[in-house]
Amino acid sequence: QVQLVESGGGLVQAGGSLRLSCAASGRAFSSYAMGWFRQAPGKDREFVAAISWGGSSTYYADSVKGRFTISRDNAENTVYLQMNSLKPEDTAVYYCAASESGSHQRVEPYIYWGQGTQVTVSS
Repeated sequence: QVQLVESGGGLVQAGGSLRLSCAASGRAFSSYAMGWFRQAPGKDREFVAAISWGGSSTYYADSVKGRFTISRDNAENTVYLQMNSLKPEDTAVYYCAASESGSHQRVEPYIYWGQGTQVTVSS
């Protein structure tokens, strides 16, 4: 069992930055690939970024490539999402998730989820 707690969301103006954190507790954090997803009102949950268990491989949705950076600190059991040049369309609840089967862009392989943190970007 892994418990995930996101933090760092908030209200920011377009063009601004936020850094989300996801603290993990429970079973060995370093054995899981981690992902960030987001869900806007009335929309499906969508992939944002993922990182392999060791941190050597990262993956991004086209909509955030070049603006967002995912990273992890296995010593601190934490995964981060640095978000720069934020746009109003980035407004959503952001979730971190853990996968035992590698980095994926689909929701289904992720078996542990946090409660989410709200990110609101004003124009």
